[in-house]
Amino acid sequence: MATLHVGGHVEQDDPVAEAQARGATLSQFFLGDPQSYKGPVIRYEAGAAALKAAAEAAGIDLYVHAPYPINVASLNNRIRIPGRKLLQQHLLAAAEIGAKGVVVHGGHLGTDEDAAKGFDNWRKCIEGLEMPVPLLIENTAGGDNAMARRLEAIARLWDAIGQAEGGDTVGFCLDTCHAHAGGNELETVVDKVRGITGRIDLVHCNDSRDEFDSGADRHTNLGSGHIDGADLAHVVREASAPVVVETPGGVQGQTDDIDWLREQVGS
Repeated sequence: MATLHVGGHVEQDDPVAEAQARGATLSQFFLGDPQSYKGPVIRYEAGAAALKAAAEAAGIDLYVHAPYPINVASLNNRIRIPGRKLLQQHLLAAAEIGAKGVVVHGGHLGTDEDAAKGFDNWRKCIEGLEMPVPLLIENTAGGDNAMARRLEAIARLWDAIGQAEGGDTVGFCLDTCHAHAGGNELETVVDKVRGITGRIDLVHCNDSRDEFDSGADRHTNLGSGHIDGADLAHVVREASAPVVVETPGGVQGQTDDIDWLREQVGS
């Protein structure tokens, strides 16, 4: 494959410096509190325009991860409506800093709720969003009624998105830990996801602290968990997309993972 375009999920104060500290070419980060419904905050001291300029000058691509509480599939108005609003705010803020995309989880419903309504809520959400940068929906690890855990759910989600005006602006983020924990074989997941979505725009390359189909979203450093290192490298090679490691250990831990991945994929 071509030279690996890779970086880490980093602290948000200076994502350009964080990438440089890892010898990386991209950074993913939150804008504000990842556990809150509060709007995005640009913590780069000089502001959004200066962050965009600094990233461009350094050749560093930026990706924004949306807050965890967002669940636009929800049948609960008090969850779904604030989530849509927050997602819109993050898309606009991401555009201000020149980000390449905003990553958001697929969301879920209660066990006894009608999944069809959740997929349709995604369609309605997409139709109502202004998307100055691509929205990248990420597969998730757990939940029996999740919108993007198992392949059959991803297929239903993509069918719904395909019916929405603006659906062609939506991309896919494939997380290896989530796929493994969600019961999807890594040997075939790239081909199967691409067969459903037509695209993989970003890879979250993470090892898993838990066993296959556990439903547990617990990342660990590459080569130290329950995923065969060859499978991680296979996903990265086959996806041929930018890669984010969302692994522990700060700068050193992620640098080691980036170096390990480069060695495994031969770039």
